[in-house]
Amino acid sequence: MIADRDVRLSLVAGLLLVTHWVLGLSMADEPSWAWMLSAAACVIAGWHPTRISLRQVASLKLDIDVLMVVAAIGACAIGQWTEAGVLLFLFSLGHGLEGLATERASSAISALAELAPTEATRVRDGVEERVGVATLAIGDVVIVRPGERFPIDGAVVEGVSSVDQSPMTGESVPVRKEPGDECFAGTLNGEGLLRVRAARAAGETMMARMARLVEEGQANRGVAQRITARFTRIYTPVVLVAVPAVIGGMMLTGSGFDDAFLRGMAVLIGASPCALAISTPSAVLAGIARAARGGVLVKGGAHLETLGSLRCMAFDKTGTLTTGRASVRGMECFDGASRERALAIAEALDRHSSHPYAHAVRAAAASAGVARLEAVQVTDVPGTGVRAAINGRACALGSPRIVDGMPMPAQVEASIEAHRTEGQAVALVVEDGRILALLAFEDLPREGAAAVMAGLGRAGIQRIAMLTGDAPAVAARIGAAVGITEIAAGLMPEQKIERVRALRSIGPTAMVGDGINDAPALASADLGIAMGARGSDVALEAADVALMGDDLARLPWAIGLARAARRTITQNVVIAMGVIAVLVPLAAFGGIGLGGAVVLHEGSTVVVAFNALRLLAWDRRPA
Repeated sequence: MIADRDVRLSLVAGLLLVTHWVLGLSMADEPSWAWMLSAAACVIAGWHPTRISLRQVASLKLDIDVLMVVAAIGACAIGQWTEAGVLLFLFSLGHGLEGLATERASSAISALAELAPTEATRVRDGVEERVGVATLAIGDVVIVRPGERFPIDGAVVEGVSSVDQSPMTGESVPVRKEPGDECFAGTLNGEGLLRVRAARAAGETMMARMARLVEEGQANRGVAQRITARFTRIYTPVVLVAVPAVIGGMMLTGSGFDDAFLRGMAVLIGASPCALAISTPSAVLAGIARAARGGVLVKGGAHLETLGSLRCMAFDKTGTLTTGRASVRGMECFDGASRERALAIAEALDRHSSHPYAHAVRAAAASAGVARLEAVQVTDVPGTGVRAAINGRACALGSPRIVDGMPMPAQVEASIEAHRTEGQAVALVVEDGRILALLAFEDLPREGAAAVMAGLGRAGIQRIAMLTGDAPAVAARIGAAVGITEIAAGLMPEQKIERVRALRSIGPTAMVGDGINDAPALASADLGIAMGARGSDVALEAADVALMGDDLARLPWAIGLARAARRTITQNVVIAMGVIAVLVPLAAFGGIGLGGAVVLHEGSTVVVAFNALRLLAWDRRPA
């Protein structure tokens, strides 16, 4: 990676400069060869800026890179090797880090593409054959076995199963699929074998379209144009003309070449944008470092600045505002059944299951300390539940469909409806044809999520919305729990993008999510924020910011830090520009000599650097 190499070269140059500095402090008489360390740092750190400068000169598009290289050459010409080395080191390091972040972000495309299988089992004239997904045509029938990912978008023509659609819709629990139901490439089949008829070509699946959406979102997000870059479009050619003009003017008025050259070098040093060049990168690097220490990974300076300008935020629900793990939130027993026995039966049936609800059942049983029962002849009922024999009795656990063909008591029906109205999923425990209990499952809001939403409001976020593919009742319950009133439920990835774009018309907008289905919305927002610990690889790559500890409480803190970094950048630019505005005319008219220009110039650089370093100790909360 080119950017990675540039960063390494910059760090080597920095090590040489530090070595030179240490020698000067530790030895009474600095060795005559010590200047060569700074000279070597200039060559190493100046390699990248020099290449850019040569291209700019060749294309007659002069930018700050050209002026930096010329200023470094001028500093070397009068023996200021250390100043030239520091100038080039800081500038090349900033360039390298920004390029590294850009290269890493591009891997989101390949990560998304790798999710869908490349081969499929096609059935033609009763014969099964393995073929490349790219060769499948609309109307082809493929077999998707338990535990396999769907290779194509299509409709189920045979079989019943539960399918994990979270990569596409963000739904927190598997969805029952039966003949006629739509399936998507990249989603994960559960316990049943399905035959699916292809409805779209491989290049037009929802997953392929998501990959294109990520790519488009990243391509349309231009690098933030900094104030210094805009200024140097005019500033660079003016300085490059002014320095030889000063030298020539003095020689025409009778001054010797030596005096004229020193005056010109004083102007060049005074006009050298060293402080201006590090005004933004130093604050950005300090802000990024402080954010990382606080558990927030910011992938570049432009993203830190965007984070500090946010006005709207959109959140995914499952795994972002919620824990992403189902839990037993309620249990009702019927007809005098024992709670302990019903829970023990449920645990025995789910003991070896990988279903998301099975983990919740086992956790509830362990918490209640119920006695362990042994289940035999365990049989999965695809898309419905599980049946087995326990102590010679026929037992079952699953959705209400597990009791199809049996009379459903009115009390049980009413309880099922009540829990579903509250956005909870339900399962029934059955023994010898008798319904013992109802288990209610739900995905809980993250602890402290409501406080985070309030903190975002205090941090200056004007609009907060929830965008989810889950059911409206579930979304409404979570929204009420965390304090979000703007809710859009049942959304597909493309619909999430439309909602994000609507918020962007109001002001800079961030999208916060953790799933693969969130990647296009993350990429299309002004800022994508991913949950780092539980987030999918695709979401993390598509995002610009990652909460590495899955701690939403870091969001208001990070926004406050980013806004402090923006203020620091403005302060640094004002300081740097102010010193240049004073030094250049003074040096041009002889009001200050070369030594004074170097002292004031270096002083402004030190002030800017220390002002930026203050961000490393920043720890205030938004008011």
